[in-house]
Amino acid sequence: MELIYEDVETPLGTFRVAEREGRLCAAAFGDRWDRVAPRVESRFGAIGWVEGRTRAAEAVRRYFGGEIEAIDAVDVDAAGSTFQASVWSQLRRIQAGSTMSYSELADAVGAPGAARAVGTANGANPVCLVVPCHRVVRADGAIGGYGGGVRRKEWLLDHESHIPA
Repeated sequence: MELIYEDVETPLGTFRVAEREGRLCAAAFGDRWDRVAPRVESRFGAIGWVEGRTRAAEAVRRYFGGEIEAIDAVDVDAAGSTFQASVWSQLRRIQAGSTMSYSELADAVGAPGAARAVGTANGANPVCLVVPCHRVVRADGAIGGYGGGVRRKEWLLDHESHIPA
């Protein structure tokens, strides 16, 4: 099995994406890649990591260049439980420039009262940024955590809030 990976230099550091047959299966900031890569290897078994050009990397470049919606068109192949998949699907429906609380997200996936389970699914997201887990905040509006680091989450939310109306 070959996965094509590409690194993108961003204002927040190197961001790595990996595709299988043109579909994004892993994405993380470089200093967090060691958390994502083992899950990908567990899913696919023996992997040949091949550096190359990817569609996802181009979308990430455009996103950081101000074309926020570019990541919406990325085809994602993220493995998870049925519940995780429903959370990740709902995350992609949160508009850039908007946020949703964990409890609102739980309600949206038909699991009222499951805010903690939603948070766990959010944390297991193997394709951050493209599946925008950074758009989820605490019920009191506080920023909450982020696998890529709170500073990055704040930057991403600020970046998205400057979208022209």
